[in-house]
Amino acid sequence: MAPSPAVTFASIKQSIAKRQYAPVYLIHGEEAYYIDELAKLFENILPESERDFNLHILYAPETTADAIADTCTRFPMMSERQVVIVKEAQNNKTGVLNKLADYAANPSSTTILAICCRGESVKAAALTAAIKKCGGVVFESPRIQERNIAGLIVNLVKETGLNIEEKGVAMLTEFIGANLAKLHNEISKMATVLPTGATITPESIEQNIGISKDYNTFELIDALAAKNTKKVFTMIEYFRRSKVSSHAMLTQIFNYFVNLLIVHFTKDKSPSSLMAALGLKWQSQLKNYELGARNYNAYKVIEIISALREFDTRSKGIGSRQPEYDLFHDLMFRILTAPGNIAF
Repeated sequence: MAPSPAVTFASIKQSIAKRQYAPVYLIHGEEAYYIDELAKLFENILPESERDFNLHILYAPETTADAIADTCTRFPMMSERQVVIVKEAQNNKTGVLNKLADYAANPSSTTILAICCRGESVKAAALTAAIKKCGGVVFESPRIQERNIAGLIVNLVKETGLNIEEKGVAMLTEFIGANLAKLHNEISKMATVLPTGATITPESIEQNIGISKDYNTFELIDALAAKNTKKVFTMIEYFRRSKVSSHAMLTQIFNYFVNLLIVHFTKDKSPSSLMAALGLKWQSQLKNYELGARNYNAYKVIEIISALREFDTRSKGIGSRQPEYDLFHDLMFRILTAPGNIAF
């Protein structure tokens, strides 16, 4: 028997658009954006003319499980169905939520019940099991991890019918990060000013969103590769003032120096061989690595990779209580001045 497809924000949104409704939804998790967006979709299931009598929005801290169940078992008035939305359910204890399991085990065929727990995951096993058994939907909205932001941005852009340059992804990752509401708003803004099929470039981001195309991880890596000390520290101060997360940049810097080590240990230094070893699409992408290889020998690169790992640990409060950007400033200095004195 084939496994059931994963429940995602997109799959729920698609089902609602097709008017394929489940009797009960449990929407919970740490990422509030998707929960809020789904709540809006549930509120708009009914035509506006039917909402006065058939859309019931209840706040869990102000009601009871019995009251919710009673509302759900009412008949809709002059409508095919009614919608009951329970908000802020995370403020109720597990035992209270589990009391709704009896209703979920035998839900009304004319009611859509959506239980929204914003900000944390629900541990109500009885309710969850009953919802799944009755053909309902349980969707957990986990907090987006920094390492997944770039992929998420690419997918969001594709959904709008646009494309985006790699440098543009880096700019949005650094300056907006995991703020999904802002990401959606800014990408939607780009979709209104660019024609379908267009590519979002650093220039269009700077023009329409106000993020500088000259201060991002790509430019920082360029400056590090060239050992342009003045530019590196000018950018670090800009990032500090702009409150850009250094962790959003760390992965790309780390990957650059790991790739630089591959360059050093690849015997065939021809462009085609290096491109294959690094997984690059265009020969122009080699320029940064060729420059970096001249400025950082293999021993220096090994030291730098060690420094990057140390920064990652210390910036999480392990072995250091220095502010994030003091540590990041020190890291840049260590990269630029790595002596390459490694004893084997």
